[in-house]
Amino acid sequence: MMCGVQSAILGKKVLILEKNDKAGAKILISGGGRCNYTNLYTKSVNFISEDVSFSKSILKQWTVKDTIEFFEQNRIIGREKTLGQLFPISNNAKDIVSVFLNLLHKNKGELKLNCAVSRVEKNTDGFFETHYEIGGREIKVLSKALVMASGGLPISKMGASDFSLRVAKQFGLEIKETAPALVPLTITGKDAEWFAALSGNSIFCEVSNSKISFRENILFTHWGLSGPAILQISSYWRPGEEININLLPDISIADIISQERNTGGRRLLLHVLQDHFTKKFAEALGKFLPIDKKIASLSKVDAKLVDSTIHRFTVKPAGDKGYDKAEVMRGGVATAELNPKTLASNKIPGLYFGGECVDVTGWLGGYNFQWAWASGYVIARNL
Repeated sequence: MMCGVQSAILGKKVLILEKNDKAGAKILISGGGRCNYTNLYTKSVNFISEDVSFSKSILKQWTVKDTIEFFEQNRIIGREKTLGQLFPISNNAKDIVSVFLNLLHKNKGELKLNCAVSRVEKNTDGFFETHYEIGGREIKVLSKALVMASGGLPISKMGASDFSLRVAKQFGLEIKETAPALVPLTITGKDAEWFAALSGNSIFCEVSNSKISFRENILFTHWGLSGPAILQISSYWRPGEEININLLPDISIADIISQERNTGGRRLLLHVLQDHFTKKFAEALGKFLPIDKKIASLSKVDAKLVDSTIHRFTVKPAGDKGYDKAEVMRGGVATAELNPKTLASNKIPGLYFGGECVDVTGWLGGYNFQWAWASGYVIARNL
C-alpha cells in the first residue's frame, strides 16, 4: 500500500491486487489492534539478514522522521510506549489503514480486493502478464513493472502465502532459507510440566545466546515460553541450541545473600526470593534450589547453585510454535539478487521485491513496519 500510494502521488498508474476481502489485514491485527507503526530508534542493526548492511540505503531514503511526518500529515499522531515503539494516539490500527486507502483514492490509485493471482509471466515484448481471478473470471493485466509485496508465511488464516517466493524462484532468483521468527518457543520432556504450571507468570529478564541478548519480559505458557524477550531471541535461535535467562539482570543474588548473612541470615531463601519474584515463581524455584533453608545455612555449593540458577538459567527449547504464531518470516528473496538502492531485481528488469518477502527481518517493536514503509517508498521512486 505504501508503494501504491507513493507511486500514485508521482502520477504513475497503479493497480494493487489484494487476495483478501479487506486491505491491510496484518496491520489491523498488529499490536493487539493498535499497530506499533514504527520505532524511534530504528537502525540497520535491528534487522537480520545474510547481508546486514543491505537495509542501510533503503532506511536512509525513508527515515523514521519521514514516517512520523507522513502520518502526521494524515492526522495520525504517534505516542511512544516502551523502547521507542510508536503507536497512533487513537490506539486504533484502522486509522493507519485508512490513511493508505484515502490517499489511494485521492491520487487515483486502484485497489482490487478478493483477487487471487494465479500466475505471472513476462512476454516477448517485455511486459509482465499478471493473471488473476475475481468473481469467477480470469483477467490478464499487462504492466511494465511488477512489485511483489505479498508478505511472508506467518498467519496463513490472514491470507499469508509463499507467492512472492514462488515468483522469485520462477524468475531464477535465489531464496534464503525461511523460518518462523518472532515466535514463541516450546518446551517438552521432563521440564515441560514445570513450565506449564507457571503459565501466565511474566518476569523481566535478560535472555541471551551466543549471538545477542535482549532485556524484556518473558511469559511462561502451557507449551513453554513467550513474551517480548523470547520473541526477540527466537529470530536468532536455531533448533538444538540453548538460551540463557538472567532472572535478575539488575541485581546480584550473591550480593543479596551476603547482605542477608551480615544481618544474621535468619530468613529462608524462599522469602528472600519472594522479595524479587511472585510467591508462585519463588516456590517453583524449589525444583532447583533449597528454598526451605535459612540463608545462614546455605553452603558455598548452595550459594553457587543459587547464583547460577538465578543468573544463568539455561533452557533448551524443543522447537517453536510455527508460522501460525509467528509475527514475521526469517529469510526470503536473497539480498544479493536485488539492487540495494532500488530493490529492483538484478536479473529481471521491472521486477521489484519489498517488505517481508525479502531476506530482511526486523526486531519486535515496529521495525518491520518501518522496513515496509521504507521499501515501498524506495520502490515507488524507482519504478
